[in-house]
Amino acid sequence: MVRGFVSGVRMLLRGFGYWRRDPGVMLLGLVPAVLVFAGIVAALVALGFGLPALVDWATPFADDWQAGWRTAFRITVGAITFTAAGLLAAVTFTAVTLAVGDPFYERIWRSVELDLGGDVPAEGAGFWRAVVDSLGLIGLGLVAAIVVALVGFIPVVGAVAAPVLGVVLSGRLLAAELSSRALQARGLPADVRRAIRRAHRGELLGFGVATQLCFMIPLGAVFTMPAAVAGSTMLARSALDAVQPAPAVGPVGPAPAAGPAAGPTATDVSAS
Repeated sequence: MVRGFVSGVRMLLRGFGYWRRDPGVMLLGLVPAVLVFAGIVAALVALGFGLPALVDWATPFADDWQAGWRTAFRITVGAITFTAAGLLAAVTFTAVTLAVGDPFYERIWRSVELDLGGDVPAEGAGFWRAVVDSLGLIGLGLVAAIVVALVGFIPVVGAVAAPVLGVVLSGRLLAAELSSRALQARGLPADVRRAIRRAHRGELLGFGVATQLCFMIPLGAVFTMPAAVAGSTMLARSALDAVQPAPAVGPVGPAPAAGPAAGPTATDVSAS
């Protein structure tokens, strides 16, 4: 698990390497990222300014508490709310950016695929598939934000557990969504895609957590997004290569009689 986590982090670093390898196509990925980032930041700033009034409205039962307890409680509620909003913002940023920037990110995906070699699909899953996936990702992000908010209210440990859980949950969601393009382009059914991701959950977690931490740096989301698309493509290809059947090696002679299949191969999966 630890080795896989580190491998996932390295995949993101390799994705950043494409800024040097193919800067032209990577610069295109900044266009949708900048536009969506501006909207997300505006929403968070508006939330920050309106948060005190929102917390006061949501906690009328605390009006009669002692001033010190009331202030401490409402600051805690505000901090938990903003943490959950930050998680949802990161997931929403990724979802909306991938949807509106599908033509740009498909060029990054294709560039990486061609660089890696092998069979490259003729085209990606398409714009409407990206929209549907983005809506699903936002829904999952909302659920994760609610979970993080609830964890934040656990006495003593909640203040630390909530941000950590937020990074982990958002990282898993980001990695799953970013890596889906290479899998969907090959026509793999949803259950097969889930099985592949499950077999490489350490790498996905490392990649997703590293991506989420980069998103938390000022303007980091803008410059990380193209690298995350490139890195997730390499991660998905690595996972696909792991299920490729090994070439048969043996003495020259008549082929052995066919026996029962040992299990599904990548070829079987692609044909399903």
